[in-house]
Amino acid sequence: MIARIALPRLGGAPAVWNSAMLVYQALLLGGYGYAHWLTRLAPRRQGQVHLAVLALACLFLPIGLSDRVLPPGAEPALWVPYLFALSIGPLFFAVSAQAPLVQRWFAIARPGADPYPLYAASNLGSFAGLLAFPLLVEPQLSVTQQRWLWSGGYLFLILLVLLCAARLPGRHVAAAEAPSDPAPARSRVALWIVMGFVPSGMMLATSTFISTDLLAMPLIWVLPLALYLLSFSVAFAANRLLADTLTRIAPVTILMFGGIMMGGFTPTPWLSVMLALILLFMLSVALHTRLYRLRPEPARLTGFYLAMSIGGALGGVFAGLVAPVTFDWTWEYPILILAAGLLVPQLYLTHGLRELWSRAGSRIAALAVAGVLLLVAGVMAAISPGGLNGSQYTLTSFILIAGVGMVTIGARLPYMLVLTASLLLFGGLGSLMLTLESGARTRSYFGIYTVRAEARQRVLIHGSTVHGLQLTGSPGRERTPTTYYTPESGVGRVMQAATVLYGPSARIGVVGLGTGTLACYREQRQRWRFYEIDPTMVDIARRGRFTFLRRCAPDAAVILGDARLSLEREPAGSLDVLALDAFSSDAVPMHLLTREAFAVYARVLQPRGVLAVHISNRFINLAPVVAAAATAGGWQAMVLNHRPSVLDPQASASAWVVLSRDPETYATIQMDGARWRRLRANPRLGAWTDDYATILPLLRF
Repeated sequence: MIARIALPRLGGAPAVWNSAMLVYQALLLGGYGYAHWLTRLAPRRQGQVHLAVLALACLFLPIGLSDRVLPPGAEPALWVPYLFALSIGPLFFAVSAQAPLVQRWFAIARPGADPYPLYAASNLGSFAGLLAFPLLVEPQLSVTQQRWLWSGGYLFLILLVLLCAARLPGRHVAAAEAPSDPAPARSRVALWIVMGFVPSGMMLATSTFISTDLLAMPLIWVLPLALYLLSFSVAFAANRLLADTLTRIAPVTILMFGGIMMGGFTPTPWLSVMLALILLFMLSVALHTRLYRLRPEPARLTGFYLAMSIGGALGGVFAGLVAPVTFDWTWEYPILILAAGLLVPQLYLTHGLRELWSRAGSRIAALAVAGVLLLVAGVMAAISPGGLNGSQYTLTSFILIAGVGMVTIGARLPYMLVLTASLLLFGGLGSLMLTLESGARTRSYFGIYTVRAEARQRVLIHGSTVHGLQLTGSPGRERTPTTYYTPESGVGRVMQAATVLYGPSARIGVVGLGTGTLACYREQRQRWRFYEIDPTMVDIARRGRFTFLRRCAPDAAVILGDARLSLEREPAGSLDVLALDAFSSDAVPMHLLTREAFAVYARVLQPRGVLAVHISNRFINLAPVVAAAATAGGWQAMVLNHRPSVLDPQASASAWVVLSRDPETYATIQMDGARWRRLRANPRLGAWTDDYATILPLLRF
C-alpha cells in the first residue's frame, strides 16, 4: 500500500523499490531485535513498554507517506529510505515485534504450553492478508480508504495487546522465563540464519524466474510470496503429519522439478509456473520444518526468531539487490536450489539403499555406476541437436539422471553430485555459454535482456517477450521499423502524419526507448526526446548491437528516469506528439495510466497534440482504462488493432490508442485509410486515479 502511494510522487525507479525493500527488512530486523531485548524486563514491564511504543507510533496515523519534498541535489538512494522510514518506520517497527513478543508472553502466561504453533497462525494471517489486498481490498477501496482501514486496524491491535498484557505477571517468573538448556552454540545460530536465508532468497528468485523466463503476468508475484508464508503455517503447525510428509518428499521434488525447470520440458508456461511454485513450496516447507525441529525452548524463542529474520533479510538482499547487479541471468535460482538440496532433511527410500551407502565397498561401486550413467546422460544431452530426436535424447538423459538420483536420496554427497549434474545439463550449461558470450545478455532491476542473432536479423528478448527486432544486411534494412512499430501500426501512422500535422520541425516524445525502433521515423528537422527508466536499455540502444538510434536519430535526447516525473518537469506545450510505450513484458506501471498522469500528458502536449498509447497485452485489457481516462480528460480516442500479413514476419500484432483534444487533428488521422475504431468508455469502469486503481476487472483469463 505504501509503495502504491509512493509511485506517483517518486516514480518506479529502482531506487524506490530497492529502498522499500531495504526499509522493510531493516524495520523487521529492528522489531525482532527490540522484542528480543524487551524480554530482559519483567513481564508486566514488557507489556507497559510495548504499549508505550505502540501509542507513540499513533502520532504517525493515519498511515501514509510524509509530504516532505525531495530537496534539490539530494541523493535518492539516501533520501528515499529516509522518507519511507519517516513515514511508516515507527508503525511498522511496533507491529513487526508482535509475532515473537506475543508468543513469548503466551509461554509466560501458560508455562509448559508450546507457543510455536502461534507462529503458524500468524503466517496464516499474513497469507490471508496478502491475498486479500489485490483480490478484495484494492478493487473495493481507494488508497485513502485503505489508509483509514489500516489505521483503524492498528488501534484495534493496541486494544488486543492491552488485553494480553493485562494477563502477564508483575514480576519475573523463574520457572517460565529462565532457560533450562545451555545457550545455543554459534554453529546452531548460524544454521538458523542459513535456514532462513535459503527459502527467503528462493521466494524472490522464483518470482524473478517466473516473470522473466516463464510468464510475465501481473500479480504473478503474489503466488510465490503467498506460498512462502503458507510454508511457515505448515512447518510450525501443531499437527506434524503434513509437514513431515512434505519434508520426506522434498528431496525427490527438488531433484525432479529442478531439472525440469532448468530444461524447460513442460509444454506450456502455466505448467512450468505450477511446477516452479510446487518446488518453492516443498523446499520452503522442508527447510522451515528443519528450523522447527531445531527450535530452542520457549525461553530462548525471541533469539531464535531474530536469527531466522536475519537469514530472511540476507536472503532478500541477495536475491533482490545483489543478484540483479551481479548476475546476467537468474543464476540465483539454481544456486538456491543447490543450497536447498544441501540443507533439506533426507531419509533413505529403502533399507536396502541404506545398506548400500553405509558399506565402503558398495558405496564406491555405486558411485562408479552413477558416474558412468551421468557421463552417458551428459553425452546424450550434449549431442542433442533439437527436433524429435533431440527431444528423445534429452528425455532419456533426464530419466537416467532421475533414476540415479532416486538411488542417492539419503546419501548427501552423491545426491548433490546428481542434482548439480541435472541443473548443469538441462539448461545450466546453455545459460553459461550465453553468459560467456560478450554482449549476448545483460540484466538490470527491470529484467533480463537477451540479444539473439538470427538469419539476417537480431532480436532483443526481455524476459519472455520479444522487445525489439532489427533487420540486418544493409543500412536500409537496419532503418526499417519492425514488430509493433511498422508503418501500418497505429503509432507508425501517427509518426508518418507528424509532418503533415505540425510541419517539418515537429517535436516528438517517446516514453520507453526499447531498442530505439521508433527513431527511424525521424525526419531531418524534427526534434526527438526519449524518456527511459532503465539505464541498461539506454546502453543497448546507444552502444549495443542495435543501431536504430545511431543510424536514424543520433542527436535525439534520452532522458533517464521515471517518465511521469520527467514529463512533469517539461515546459507546457513543448511536444506535438507523445508515444507512450512503457508496458514491456506485459507489466503495467499503473501510475502512467491514471487521470493525473493523462493531465500531465495534456499539459506537455500543445493543444493540437497527439497522444499514442500502446495497449498490446496478453493478460490485461487496457482499452477501458485508457477510454475512461480519455473521457475524463476531454480527449477523443480511437484504437487501431493491427494484424499483419503472414507475408510480413517482422511485424507483430499490435493495439495502439490515439488521442487528441483537437477535432481537426483527430479527423485528419482518421483519413489515412486504416480501420480505426472509436474507443468508447465502459460506464461500469471508471478512470484510474492516483487514489484508486485495480487491474482485477481487466484481466484476461
